[in-house]
Amino acid sequence: MGYALICKLSLSTHCCVGCMNGTILYFDLERSSRTQILSHMCYKVFLETGLFETFRIPMKEFITYFHALELGYRDKPYHNRMHAGDVLHGVYYLTSQAIPGFQMVPADPETPSASDICGQRAWFPVEEASYGIMGANFTSLELMALYVAAAMHDYDHPGRTNAFLVSTHAKEAILYNDRSVLENHHAAAAWSLLLSNDDCNFLKYLDKAEFKRFRYLVIEAILATDLKRHFEIVAEFNSKVNEHDSPGIDWTQEDDRLLVMEVCIKLADINGPCKVHDIHVQWTYRIAEEFYEQGDEEAELGLPISPFMDRDHPQLARLQESFINHLVAPLCKACAEAGILPGYWIDDVDNVEGDGEGDNTTADELSIATSSCQETDNENDESSYSDDNPTIFNCKRKVFCLQTKHLQDNHRHWMHVIKDESKKKDEVVAVKTESVAISTEDAMETILEENNTPHSLNRSFSFEKEDSKL
Repeated sequence: MGYALICKLSLSTHCCVGCMNGTILYFDLERSSRTQILSHMCYKVFLETGLFETFRIPMKEFITYFHALELGYRDKPYHNRMHAGDVLHGVYYLTSQAIPGFQMVPADPETPSASDICGQRAWFPVEEASYGIMGANFTSLELMALYVAAAMHDYDHPGRTNAFLVSTHAKEAILYNDRSVLENHHAAAAWSLLLSNDDCNFLKYLDKAEFKRFRYLVIEAILATDLKRHFEIVAEFNSKVNEHDSPGIDWTQEDDRLLVMEVCIKLADINGPCKVHDIHVQWTYRIAEEFYEQGDEEAELGLPISPFMDRDHPQLARLQESFINHLVAPLCKACAEAGILPGYWIDDVDNVEGDGEGDNTTADELSIATSSCQETDNENDESSYSDDNPTIFNCKRKVFCLQTKHLQDNHRHWMHVIKDESKKKDEVVAVKTESVAISTEDAMETILEENNTPHSLNRSFSFEKEDSKL
């Protein structure tokens, strides 16, 4: 299978993270291209963004490296080469698609870095003046680093969590002193693959300064995917752009651009709930199976089975509800309030999709809505959504984001599943309680008929007492 297959796909609005058609095509592509899904995606992204020409990337070494990289992803249910391609697809989408009201900072030709590749801005076409492309505010080197980090970020993933590696004293945990074990391993192993073979070195034409900066950016982006750092990074981002006295992103500062890069790769990494429901469920079953495999090994080793990893007691709905509420929704909300999520303007509030059920949702679910429509006038920060229609802002112009609409729909689905499961559980308990009560009455009557003594009465009372503990 050649690269013609991947070139048939246009990585634009119809093939974006969370878009139904694009995601279905992506799963079909994975089945068709088999072991080449990641290298195909890398080739297409570099081609679309002009990175081959900008950095004089040799095609032979490029293909050799990324094919070796994808072969180094193990055949795990979730953390495999398709997930890596999906994350690459996600960061490309975030950096290449139109964002309503986004301000693109023009490159200053008088700045010292404007004459070299490190400071050269990527170019993205914008059809309407009221839209902007976030990728245009990054340098070409930064964009390439973000895309490569996405491809590398789970290389040689064992399908086990950091906590498992630490508790079992895995060699990687010993090597990295129990700190971001997997993320350090992914980065180190992927870079070792690139630098240990000249046939893989597609960066051979970067000068020393460019290579040093590029390597630093890639490593930082990969380390940012450690969920243990999730709240730290989200808090830093919010303090930079979303609090009352926040200074905002200074796109002329390297540190600020790096922070946005970290947020982008994090969102792409956990974007499963932002997809259309059927595709989201496929990813959910994949991660659940990988969790169950870890739980099986923990049971074999005599270790306590980690939460949500016991296949004999599945909690799929609660797993996703917790994942969305605590991780995905706050990050999406931060990105929406910062105005960096792709979407489109809507002038008529009736155009926004929403069932308006008005059911009892958590504050975290409603926070998802803040990324479905972002306001262009910051005067109404305190009240950004309503219970009747949480996807509408009280603002002059409104923005619709498909990914956060899917996120809200998926969260609502899992909440309904949890309610149904709880209802069924209550019904089963009620039936069992009724059955036990009948059985107890029968047993007491039989005992009284056969031996109406204080001792037998004590035994009957003891049975009821034990049963009450269930």
